[in-house]
Amino acid sequence: MKHGTLHILWLNDNPVTAELMVFMYATNALRQGWWENVHLIVWGATTKLLCESADMQKLVQRFLAEGGQVSACKRCAEKLNVLDKLEAIEGVKIFYIGERLTEIIKGTEKLITL
Repeated sequence: MKHGTLHILWLNDNPVTAELMVFMYATNALRQGWWENVHLIVWGATTKLLCESADMQKLVQRFLAEGGQVSACKRCAEKLNVLDKLEAIEGVKIFYIGERLTEIIKGTEKLITL
């Protein structure tokens, strides 16, 4: 039975955690139909990791290919001086995400933070 939307707030910039938890779960959640929608939110140090790691970018592309959504914090990218690199990653929506995160927290959709 599919459930609605799961948001994953990705904060941990450990590549092993990213590969073996964040992306493994997010991608399989879509493949297996555990969730109708999975939205990955890139925030903080993970912004820099994503911009500097070809492996992380490949994982994002696989996740997007399964129908996932990826958003990234524009302010984080600006502060970490990686906005140009982030903008070059196809499929990632970049915006000041604090207001949207607040809506998610106050709403009924599920949110996990890693």
